[in-house]
Amino acid sequence: MADVKSLAVSVVAADHEVWSGEARQVVARTTIGEIGILAGHEPVLGILASGQVRVTLLDGSVVTASADDGFLSVQNDTVTIVAGTAHLVS
Repeated sequence: MADVKSLAVSVVAADHEVWSGEARQVVARTTIGEIGILAGHEPVLGILASGQVRVTLLDGSVVTASADDGFLSVQNDTVTIVAGTAHLVS
């Protein structure tokens, strides 16, 4: 698995950083449905719906955050999730 491409991920709330690091996959809920992001994904900007953001790390473990109101941006293997409120669930 040394060849697994990674994403640089940042999950931030209005007043603090919730989590950041390298990941294999990000799944988030948008206003038009759930979106999954892998390395090489086309650039996208989406409006977040209330729900969970699941970040699968390179070792296969999962970090879960609850996020409300905000947006998701993907560009050049960088995923930025900005929420009005957010906190780690696990």
